[in-house]
Amino acid sequence: MNGPEIHVEFDPGLALFVTSERRRGATPLATDGVSTLGHVVESAGVPLTEVGSLWVNGREVPTSYVPVAGDAVRVRAVERPQRVPGAPLRFLLDVHLGTLARRLRLLGVDTAYEATDIGDPALAARSAAEQRVMLSRDRGLLRRRELWAGAYVYSTRPDDQLHDVLDRFAPDLHPWTRCTACNGLLKEATKDEVADQLKHGTQRTYDVFAQCTECGRAYWKGAHHDQLEAIVERALAEHGQRAG
Repeated sequence: MNGPEIHVEFDPGLALFVTSERRRGATPLATDGVSTLGHVVESAGVPLTEVGSLWVNGREVPTSYVPVAGDAVRVRAVERPQRVPGAPLRFLLDVHLGTLARRLRLLGVDTAYEATDIGDPALAARSAAEQRVMLSRDRGLLRRRELWAGAYVYSTRPDDQLHDVLDRFAPDLHPWTRCTACNGLLKEATKDEVADQLKHGTQRTYDVFAQCTECGRAYWKGAHHDQLEAIVERALAEHGQRAG
């Protein structure tokens, strides 16, 4: 771009996406005179899913605003908790976020997950069709216009990923109500109803079971329960005021 020059300042929370030069306050940026401010911001490396608002010369403007020479632009990060209008809050995660998907389901958060790479167009289309917030570390996917809503997952560590999503979106938490394998709702089940899934030792040791209403998978407080309980307790301790 070699047209009108504007001065752009990015919030510190967006530092991950911009060059080191642009992290030091307002810096000049050349535009082509016809592109929208939303396009200019994305060209600088910031997905619009991470932008809370755009301000030009002290007033808020839409992403469709076309900047002119001398504009002073402030790009603000999304405010937390972020409210998603319309449909009940639910998520869609790409193939790289399987552990996060299971942990969100453990907490009773409606979370769809693609275990295979179906491609960005299909993921974006599903986000729109089911009105799900697309969670991904793929910036290209988050730039797709078909998305209903999206958010960048900032960490590669599942513990940090879960904390970040809960902090950003403040979903209602209903632990132990969803199948971690398929996202279906759980119901109480008798030992007889799930007997075909139990080994002999499990049949002798456990008497309380749940079963997924979608895939039929059985659940009980087995060897990994303490680890899962720790995840649930930490989430409730940090975000329990949002538990439903």
